[in-house]
Amino acid sequence: MVQIDDVVVSLDVFKEKFICNLDACKGECCIEGDAGAPLEDDEVEQLEKALAVIWDDLSPAAKDVINKQGVCYRDRDGDLVTSIVKGEDCVFTCYDEKGYCYCAIEKAYREGKVDFYKPVSCHLYPIRVDKHETFRAVNYHRWSVCHAARELGKEKGVPVYQFLKEPLIRKFGKVWYDELEDVARELKEQNLI
Repeated sequence: MVQIDDVVVSLDVFKEKFICNLDACKGECCIEGDAGAPLEDDEVEQLEKALAVIWDDLSPAAKDVINKQGVCYRDRDGDLVTSIVKGEDCVFTCYDEKGYCYCAIEKAYREGKVDFYKPVSCHLYPIRVDKHETFRAVNYHRWSVCHAARELGKEKGVPVYQFLKEPLIRKFGKVWYDELEDVARELKEQNLI
């Protein structure tokens, strides 16, 4: 573990290799799991604001869930998460002509229709950020659906922190990320990663 400001970073974030391989997984992370994507409190308003733009891209079942319970709910741990359809798909999950899952919010963002990319927890995956009383913990999350991403990351030699540069900067800032890269260089010099 290393600490930058109030953020404790697992060495796995430096050691493990990862590159999403959509051709292999087809976006399975949007449809698997027992709860929706973790949300920050201020993201709920952004999701609700995006609804008007993405509504036609959502499935009828997703629209029904949103009409009944909204864009999010509290899971069994009391955490705020995106609403899900039939215990699987995130309500913002859509499918393309190849059957790949994609996020309707991210699609609208890339098309310049909304200014919210998607929940930061989705953007950061496979990193999970846990809040504690005096610090935040950045951990690498291993999930079987991402096996192909780990293989591609190993093949290309891309560590998790490099693959997730953009969302890490989004979450913690450029200065923090620059320090993370400095720490990575030091760990390499010491043969710790």
